[in-house]
Amino acid sequence: MTNTVATHEAFEHPALFYRDAQEYVDRTVSFVQEGLDLGEPVAVAVPGPNLELIRTGLGADAQAVHLLDMTVAGRNPGRIIPGVLRAFADAHEPGRVRIIGEPVWAGRSTVEYPACAQHEALINAAFEGRPVTILCPYDATGLDEEVLADARSTHPTVLTGDTEQVSDAYDWRGVVARYNEALVPAPDAAVFSFGADELYAVRAFAVEEAGRLGLTGQRLNDAELAVAELTTNSVVHGAGRGTLAVWAAEGQVVCEVRDAGRLSDPLAGRRPPARGQIGGRGLMLVHYVADLVRLHTGDEGTTVRFYLGR
Repeated sequence: MTNTVATHEAFEHPALFYRDAQEYVDRTVSFVQEGLDLGEPVAVAVPGPNLELIRTGLGADAQAVHLLDMTVAGRNPGRIIPGVLRAFADAHEPGRVRIIGEPVWAGRSTVEYPACAQHEALINAAFEGRPVTILCPYDATGLDEEVLADARSTHPTVLTGDTEQVSDAYDWRGVVARYNEALVPAPDAAVFSFGADELYAVRAFAVEEAGRLGLTGQRLNDAELAVAELTTNSVVHGAGRGTLAVWAAEGQVVCEVRDAGRLSDPLAGRRPPARGQIGGRGLMLVHYVADLVRLHTGDEGTTVRFYLGR
């Protein structure tokens, strides 16, 4: 490979545009084996079929690599930074680690994709200055050009063929802002306005509606927990009041909490709390239990929407 980039930054975040399975295996396995040769801890989090390609390509070396199916571990893009990337990097401080993370694949829905793009952008903030290399593969023949364009904006360097080039479109903050899209509840949503005195009532309302729409067992418990965390945050940080909306969409139950507060930290809910920190875990818990979380924040307030499969 001809390396056209000389970098002294501690954090490295290249995108790999691959054209077929053979190129995918050649580049990812080479990346992993280079890390193993250097004594670096290595993790691979990619969709199941691609995980098997890498596992097979590594042979016996696969036993030395932390392997995760991204369709499970990263089903909700919002939990990839804390639950996959930070979890691995933090467990192996202070040395350099390398990770392959593939959060975008052809099966991702249009509803999921904005959260994927924001995730890729926020990796740059989450790992700035840390000795971590995260390689993100993109299927150059199976993904839309818009997705590839976003990848050039969220990654400072791009690998294509035998070259590595600096991306002249790199602007991760712009991607975060562009996908900070306004969220509007469905017309048939059941709605409950709440304040500090209605926290128990709004949680009971959420459970009743989610159950009526088909959630049972642990999924219903997840809905109750997520609503409890978000509505409490609204009362504490969102001017004391908020509104909950619940509806069904494409086989999932959707819950949305909006209030007058504004999130100033783009990594809110994705930054693991410091040891001994009191509070600051509510939005992260929502990311962990939900299948997808979408968020919009601005001068008019903040909306957090989460999805749970039935």
